[in-house]
This record gives sequence, structure tokens and C-alpha cells, in this order.
Amino acid sequence: MPELTADVDAPFSRVCALTELETPGHYAGVIERTWTIGKKVHGGTMVAGSAAAATSFLRATDPGLAEMSPISASSDFLGAPEPGAVEYRVSLRKTGRQICLADAELIQNGRTCVRTAFTFGHLDDIDPLYAYEYSDMPAAPPADAIGYDAESPMGSIVHVGQGAEVFIDREWARFLAGEKGEPRLRLWMRPFDGDQADPDVSMYFAMMAADMSPPVPMNLGHFGWAPTVQMTTYLRRRPAPGWLRIIASSHEVGGRMFDEDQLILDATGAVVAQSRQLALMPLPR
Repeated sequence: MPELTADVDAPFSRVCALTELETPGHYAGVIERTWTIGKKVHGGTMVAGSAAAATSFLRATDPGLAEMSPISASSDFLGAPEPGAVEYRVSLRKTGRQICLADAELIQNGRTCVRTAFTFGHLDDIDPLYAYEYSDMPAAPPADAIGYDAESPMGSIVHVGQGAEVFIDREWARFLAGEKGEPRLRLWMRPFDGDQADPDVSMYFAMMAADMSPPVPMNLGHFGWAPTVQMTTYLRRRPAPGWLRIIASSHEVGGRMFDEDQLILDATGAVVAQSRQLALMPLPR
């Protein structure tokens, strides 16, 4: 098991701190209770931990590919692990100078809980030819945004708020006022200073943030666990230090399933990550 530090200023770094095992491509890791929603480990955190393992193995296999990053992750969730020790098993499918492919499994107690197919490539560090400006969302949470502290309605369930600063937009989150609204939500999220200091951890944090929004059907009055059927996460560039903006929306909320897109902007307004997932509607209570 990796040795955990007592540094509370870099809690997400501990998710990404892996120990190489005897078998090549096998790593031991720990996901602490901080990175849970209710009793279940947060899905985006599991994808990020898997990305750290896949990146470590790619770099160890060919140091000449060290500049590559996990630009796409296609994840299937087979089970919900408990917080604690996990193992990652990585295999390479293809290596090339432009694109590499890798598969990663997150395993706990001999059971595969998450399977992710990664595409590695070079991050987009060139100025975009076109970029939509999301000027209607403040770069930082306004004074009336709702924080995820442990005593808040969201923070008491979403423990991720103990490992980063998280706020949700009061105007869009109508469900928190007992009202209904459009299936859309907006959040702000910022890693602690220690997690922002490491470029790789900051990159994995952005991937994790792409699964941070509550299920948007909550605004339609549908509450409860919404199991993710499949999620694809894209990493476009490393985020600038500061707040990340998260915009979640849906094309259709059906009777059995719904889709949810999440867009992640950094403090400069640049797109750093995206995700799209298909999830099951919460079971009626």
C-alpha cells in the first residue's frame, strides 16, 4: 500500500500516489473516504486514479512518450468499491508517436469495479481557431453560491467537498429550494494549493471534475442514486491555477435513462475537460 502523507493541503495527490507492484502494469493505490458520495466512491475520482496508473505505465514502458497525456477515457462501471485500498492493472494496446491506447482496470478484493479504455495523445497547447465565450458564468463563485461544507445539504452527502473547494450555483440548482427547473446545473471547484502545484495532479483533477455535477434530473424532482451506464471523459489541456467552472446539461431526460454533458473551464475561460455520460434514472422512492 502507498505510504500516505499527513499533508492535508494535497488530498487529491494521495489518490494519484501509486506504488508499482511486482507485475509490470500493476499498481496499488488508496482512495480515501473524502472521495465518496454517500457511501460510494466518486466515479470521476476512479477514472482519474486509473488515468494516473495508465500514464505511469506508458511512461515506464517508453520514456520517449512522457509528454503524452490521457486525452480520452471511456469508462464502464461494473461495481461500486468501498473507500480504501485498490489495485490498478494496465495493459498497452498500441504505442505510436501521435496516439497510444491503453486499458486499465480498477480492482478491489479481486473484483474489477471500473474498466477504462484510454487514448493518449498530445494536449492542445495551441491557441484555438474558435472558442465559444461563456461570459454569462462568473469565473469565481458569487457570494450567494452554496458551498459544500460538511453541514450543508450537499456537503453532508458529497464528501468530495472536504478535499477541494466546491460551490453550486443557487440560481440553477432549483431543487435545493424545493422547486423545479431546467435539467442543468453550474458549479465551481478549486483544488487545494498542494494539488494545484503538481501539473500532473492538476490534470487528473480536471478529469475528476468532469463528473462533479449532481444528476441534472434532480431539477425535475427525481432524486436518488443514478447509476452511470457509461462515461467518456476528454482532457483538452492542463488547467490554469484557480477556479474551475463546471456546466452540466442534458439533451433528453427519459423515463429510464438520461444523458448528461459536463464542460470544464479553467480560470482563463479555456476548455480543459469535457464528459458525456449515459445514466439510469433514479429509482422512485
